[in-house]
Amino acid sequence: MNQVELKALAKINLGLDVLGRRENGYHDVRMIMQSIYLYDTVKLTKQKETGIRIETNLGFLPTGENNIAYKAAKLLIDEFDISDGIRIRLDKHIPVAAGLAGGSSNAAAVLFGMNRMFGLHLSTEELKEWGVKLGADVPYCIMRGTVLAEGIGEKLSVLPPMPKCAVLIAKPPVSVSTKTVYEALDSKEIAEHPDIDGIIDGLKAGNLRKIASSMGNVLEDVTIPMHPVIDEIKKAMLDAGALGAMMSGSGPTVFGLFESRAAAKTAQKNIRDRSLAKQVYVTNIHSVRRN
Repeated sequence: MNQVELKALAKINLGLDVLGRRENGYHDVRMIMQSIYLYDTVKLTKQKETGIRIETNLGFLPTGENNIAYKAAKLLIDEFDISDGIRIRLDKHIPVAAGLAGGSSNAAAVLFGMNRMFGLHLSTEELKEWGVKLGADVPYCIMRGTVLAEGIGEKLSVLPPMPKCAVLIAKPPVSVSTKTVYEALDSKEIAEHPDIDGIIDGLKAGNLRKIASSMGNVLEDVTIPMHPVIDEIKKAMLDAGALGAMMSGSGPTVFGLFESRAAAKTAQKNIRDRSLAKQVYVTNIHSVRRN
């Protein structure tokens, strides 16, 4: 096998709670992750020349050792003494630095693809163990679907699948530093924790309205005051009929859950017309069939 092409899916957080900060700087979290059908294409090609070469459709992205996909490839090349080189083509469609785990999903695709390409015979659990060395979201991006993440995000438990619905994604033209958001969170007391158990109950019942009404993200209290446009987008989605709308991860992307794709399309047009965001997509929940 000399070439593999994979879809690296984005994720949203249906719920995100922070329980505390560890001495090493990592945070204990309790989150519900959900993959959606918005993806980057990751194409891996075996090369006779040694080394890692990254190409991308976005000129501002790093293509060397600062790219997490590069780090993923190097991890396996070094560990398994792979003598061939590899070319990685990243066609990016997931908004960058947006709280959608685009980079982590790219890294997960590289691990998964190289495992197949070079016949490493690593199990999913072993791939997840390698993934956590790259970032807390990478093991989830290998697993995908509807998952409860605990610890620093590496303890993953499969949940009942999310009911099908339309998902509207809107990324405003602002930049958010995850590090800055968590530092700001550490300096304040969390007044209200999201109802993670309520979301789980909604998933078990297949009740989309219960899930949407229980959603919450403690990081909104930090990020929204920095970037009020996030709240404007949330309100635009709710006004158009979203059952729930929330910031994903540390932001700035907002997602809305809609029973009607037509309502999601109306909200998409409104958000674009008001110039609240240029990157606005209507997509679907991505479900994973488990054995």
